[in-house]
Amino acid sequence: MEVTWWGHATCTVEDSGVRFLTDPLFARRLAHLRRRRGAPPPPEAARAEAVLVSHLHADHLHLPSLARLAPGTRLIVPGGAPRAVPALRRLLRERGLRMTEIMPGEAVAVEGVTVRAVPARHDGRRLPVGPHRSPALGYVVEGEARTYFAGDTGLFDDMAEAVGPVDVALLPVGGWGPYLGPGHLDAGRAAVALAALSPAAAVPVHYGTYWPIGLDAVRPHEFHSPGDEFTRHAARLAPKVAVHLLGHGERVRPEVAR
Repeated sequence: MEVTWWGHATCTVEDSGVRFLTDPLFARRLAHLRRRRGAPPPPEAARAEAVLVSHLHADHLHLPSLARLAPGTRLIVPGGAPRAVPALRRLLRERGLRMTEIMPGEAVAVEGVTVRAVPARHDGRRLPVGPHRSPALGYVVEGEARTYFAGDTGLFDDMAEAVGPVDVALLPVGGWGPYLGPGHLDAGRAAVALAALSPAAAVPVHYGTYWPIGLDAVRPHEFHSPGDEFTRHAARLAPKVAVHLLGHGERVRPEVAR
């Protein structure tokens, strides 16, 4: 299996010949956020058999990025997403995409590879307004390896039990601004999660890509350093886990034993 990090929470996970794309965000700018590091992903990044959408925030469910997908691509989204984001239905019709709604504990098969939805501790609404119509999810892709994509989440007591055994963990370690509110992992908390999950390998994501316009000089270490901080904390708390610190567009084939 192979993992490519395109920036933010966007990754390609290829397992058993099936390509999964997580939370695609290909924009140079989103509202007050600007892509400060790494070129936008190339057209090939939009190629996937299935797209895993973790929750409805605009930097994870980004309609213009989904519009770049090829007809027939399957979207796997939290239950209730089309009701909370009506424009998603229109996009599906216009682009010829397929959609599967899923809830925590449920699983779907994509060309012989199982995708299992697991809980996340995060506000799943379509902000800045909207009721709680959809849960935030993580996903475990189970093929030749078991790869956990956490989406956005905070720590919770039964996290390892809820996620189950995994070989590779894609964990968020930062954000897109100088403050991380509830329901997020920073580098230290992500290392605690890593120790509980105990995979063979990990890739830190969701950092060092987007930053608010006008805040370039405000606490810049919180933009640049989360990956290195996570690596340092992981070496102390989970020394047996191989941490792969990727640059934008870089890929890795983690060694896993199944």
